[in-house]
Amino acid sequence: MIAVLKNTATKDEISNLVTWFESQGLKVNESRGEYCTVLGLVGDTTRIDTDMLEGLEIVESVTRISEPFKKANRKFHPEDTVVDCGGVKIGGGHFAVMAGPCSVETREQIVETAKAVKAAGATMLRGGAFKPRTSPYDFQGLKEEGIKLLLEAKEATGLPIVTEIMNSEHLPLFEDIDVIQVGARNMQNFELLKALGRTNKPILLKRGLAATMKELLMSAEYIMSEGNPNVILCERGIRTYETYTRNTFDLSAIPMLKELTHLPIVADPSHATGRASLIKPMAMAATAAGADGLEIEVHPNPSKAWSDGAQSLTFAQFEEVNKAVEKVRGIL
Repeated sequence: MIAVLKNTATKDEISNLVTWFESQGLKVNESRGEYCTVLGLVGDTTRIDTDMLEGLEIVESVTRISEPFKKANRKFHPEDTVVDCGGVKIGGGHFAVMAGPCSVETREQIVETAKAVKAAGATMLRGGAFKPRTSPYDFQGLKEEGIKLLLEAKEATGLPIVTEIMNSEHLPLFEDIDVIQVGARNMQNFELLKALGRTNKPILLKRGLAATMKELLMSAEYIMSEGNPNVILCERGIRTYETYTRNTFDLSAIPMLKELTHLPIVADPSHATGRASLIKPMAMAATAAGADGLEIEVHPNPSKAWSDGAQSLTFAQFEEVNKAVEKVRGIL
């Protein structure tokens, strides 16, 4: 249930109403906007008399909602959430570009890439230290050493770091990481999500390989219900019967999620298509669809990348993509 209060409501009146709701066993999420205050009520609201509430002088309207995701719901929080990622903002009109290699391989590789993507317009550096792979025989990442190298690249460029976590036991290694990424395979690792919810770190939550938008939002709810509001959603393609692309890029999810949630939404055309030649048009399309940012794989020499070389861009290609995206943003 949500209660929209009039802009004439005083702080004392709002506080008294919140206290009453809490006495009824409800959790209250308060969102103050320029023209009104929205109270999101979570719990058993069947005992609440909506007519009585609407009769209060300070109440504009009362609406019961059926969606199970409450904290992520735009009805509870009409204004866009802006997440601060180590000084780089995303959401609410702030656009971010996360770029870098699928896997951190060497110091030279990650530092060189960080400098190149920053020069081309990237605002964050992405790179995998822990790598979930379909085959147990594929490269699994440099792990702790990879995180150290990412932090060296950050020191060299000032770019905030985005990297993936595999296990909540690894959290101590991520203390200096700016954005913790939850990969598609871990989207429904609920114990991991709850552990991340007990941090104050921005969390980049990727849509699962066969997950619905509702399931993605419920995973975000796991994080937010533990107290961490800093969630960024990522559309990275879903598995269908199509074989020409690695996944099927669900562009419609971007505007649909914009309607459903106040959380920022990033698009990952690299994993969505698996083909370097498709990243430019898909990055432009995702931007036009309303994405708050992009995550793109870039490598000094994609043909020699230790993982996902086919979907990685060269420095020159990334610069071309970023210029095209800026043109799209300029006409929105």
